[in-house]
Amino acid sequence: MEPVAGANLLLLLWATCCGYARTDGMRRYTSVIKVTNGGPWGDWAQSEMCPVGFFASGFSLKVEPPQDLFGDNTALNGIRLHCKRGNSKGNTHVVESESGRWGAWSKPLWCPGGGFLVAFSLRVEAPQDLGDDTAANNVRFRCSKGAVLAGRGLAWGDYGAWSNACPKGVCGLQTKIEPPRNILDDTALNDVRFFCCQS
Repeated sequence: MEPVAGANLLLLLWATCCGYARTDGMRRYTSVIKVTNGGPWGDWAQSEMCPVGFFASGFSLKVEPPQDLFGDNTALNGIRLHCKRGNSKGNTHVVESESGRWGAWSKPLWCPGGGFLVAFSLRVEAPQDLGDDTAANNVRFRCSKGAVLAGRGLAWGDYGAWSNACPKGVCGLQTKIEPPRNILDDTALNDVRFFCCQS
């Protein structure tokens, strides 16, 4: 084994055993929180992280409203994290993994008292066989000071169990998106996972 390759392997093993990984070459995360009821379609997009020292204090959703009888519903299309440093009232940074093309963005919902997002639950409609599939419809978050924020998504499907909680706060996200399928049934956002940071 060449010395450089051996050093890279040791670095990778250290990162794996100690729970550290890099998503974009910049910020480290300590753990990933996820749920088990995400939709089955699509692929994981590139992850996006809050800047170093920033944590998600709020979020907004991209939601397509219900379509008419012959329309194709996609419901939840995207999630944005609104990242802040400490209790700062200004200086926010918005991060977004890939989103579906349909719908409009809601106004952000914020954790009260300067709290951070620490856990989430996803509302997902099960596959509809020959019906109109929508997959993920809404998301709710628990804040570090105990408040629960429910997004302004749609009501199809059910909320699954809560994810594990980040020790300090959410610092990034990665979405699972089904790309547009032309005349076939579209679902857009199917699943999401969030990254936890300590600093």
